[in-house]
Amino acid sequence: MNLALWIAAGLLAAVALAGGVSKTFVPKERLAAFHGGGWTGDVGVAFVKTLGVLELLAALGLILPAVLGVAPVLVPVTAACWVVLMVGAMITHGRRGEFGFVMLNLAYLALAAFVAWGRFGPESFIG
Repeated sequence: MNLALWIAAGLLAAVALAGGVSKTFVPKERLAAFHGGGWTGDVGVAFVKTLGVLELLAALGLILPAVLGVAPVLVPVTAACWVVLMVGAMITHGRRGEFGFVMLNLAYLALAAFVAWGRFGPESFIG
């Protein structure tokens, strides 16, 4: 199960890194033109950039604490925060009728919930 948790955390970290880089460094107007990025037209630039920075922090928080052995409890805390972020993403895409993205966000939510459950519980880094 430890391996499955590492794989899930790694996948989520890759998703968070990609989303964080795009939201932080790609202009909002370009993001709005991408499939699934139309929601950015409904919010301010600061909101999009803030989400991007949070996603970059999530990418780090899902991996580095455990790898470095510094505050490894941050891994399941980050995963739990990712669950909350995905609920917001599902609501946003659902309101726009983008149900394919709702399902994708649900898959990310499930992975994050698995990591949070596993790292808070049976495969905790805190022994």
